[in-house]
Formats: sequence, structure tokens, C-alpha cells
Amino acid sequence: MRLFIAIELPDDTKADLARVRADIPGAVWSKPNTYHLTLRFLGDGIDESRVPPLTEALAAIRVDPFSFTLRGVGRFPPNPKQAPRVLWIGVDAPPELHKLYQQVESAVTGLGFPPDDHPFSGHITLARLKSGKPSPEADRFIATYAALESDPIGVKAFYLISSQLTPSGAVYTHVASFPLKSAS
Repeated sequence: MRLFIAIELPDDTKADLARVRADIPGAVWSKPNTYHLTLRFLGDGIDESRVPPLTEALAAIRVDPFSFTLRGVGRFPPNPKQAPRVLWIGVDAPPELHKLYQQVESAVTGLGFPPDDHPFSGHITLARLKSGKPSPEADRFIATYAALESDPIGVKAFYLISSQLTPSGAVYTHVASFPLKSAS
């Protein structure tokens, strides 16, 4: 199984993000139904026997429901001298989002998954660029949408999601949902 842990976005936010596009050579735009905020990618080839202890550990997480805002478009890698590979919209992350990430990370590493090798950088992937070359069009896109900001997005749950790669794109299936519960 290919698994990750994420926060889903409301349909109206997905529809708004679907309008944030530009004609960028080599860009493959994410399908709106796949927009999500990844908390932790667990990997490919995960044995199904790991799912029950994983769902048990994630169900024990205690974080109060919270809201966040999407703000500003950027790229990975961030260095403008390198070819962009990903265009994203950032997340104005409240402390509760960091707390949720830390508890997810603790839960998965406690089950033997390797520690995340990147610091948490909350974002929604808008497009992947395949050209491997500098892109003035991508730079203009980033400048155009630099001040983009969403309405607050309420978070009441997070999800364990299975991803199946197909020729027409990834197909996501919810394996389990975890309502946020008061930390007190």
C-alpha cells in the first residue's frame, strides 16, 4: 500500500484553487479532488498488517479543532536559480497544526516508520513541473499569486489515505478518519 496522512480541504476551497492556473510549459496541474494538506507521507509498499496498529496510534492523538489559512504561492526548490519542480500554495500554520504534525510524527515513528527527513512545510501542491529547466512562466505565476489568501479553513479531522497511482493520475481512498479531540 502507498499511504499518507493528511487534512482534506472543503469542496469550495478546492474549487477556488482550481481557478489558480496559468499556461506554464511542462506543468501538470493537480486535479482539484486530490488537493490536500499532507501531514506525513508514509511510503510505498506498506504491508496491510501495519494499518491496524497505525489507526490505533493515530486515534490516540489529542489536538483541539482549529482553522488555518492558505496564503501565498511558491515553489520547490525555493532557489530561483534552480528549475522549479513543484508549485504550491502555502499554509499559514497555527500552533495546533504543528502540534498535530508532531503527534502524527511521534505516532508513526513509534511504530517503526523512519523519521521524516524534511522539516514540516505545510502546503497544497498546485502543479508539478517536468521540464527540469528554469521557467519564467512559473516565476510570473508566483508573482501574480503571491498575495493570494483563502478564507479560514476549519479542521475537525485528519485522514489516513491510500494512494493508487494510475495512468490517469493518483486515486485516493480514505482508509480511516480521525476526528480531532480536545487535548484537555
